[in-house]
Amino acid sequence: MNFTSFYVAFHDPIWVIVLSTALFFPVRKLIWVLYVRKKQKSQTAVSDDEKIILKKRATLTSVLLCIVFSYLYVSQVFN
Repeated sequence: MNFTSFYVAFHDPIWVIVLSTALFFPVRKLIWVLYVRKKQKSQTAVSDDEKIILKKRATLTSVLLCIVFSYLYVSQVFN
């Protein structure tokens, strides 16, 4: 199998996965910090259990956001 034909066939999905992975951790941290700060405005202290729940919400939001952004970016730049 020729590597060039493999690369052409899977060019976009490979770059979407790479870009999504690179963006996931900083975006998750940013969204989590925003969630925690919003929660701190309504109450004085945020418990560890609430932080875990907020981290799970931030993870789901960042996964969706990173995949959509990566797909749109790769489709615009590489095509």
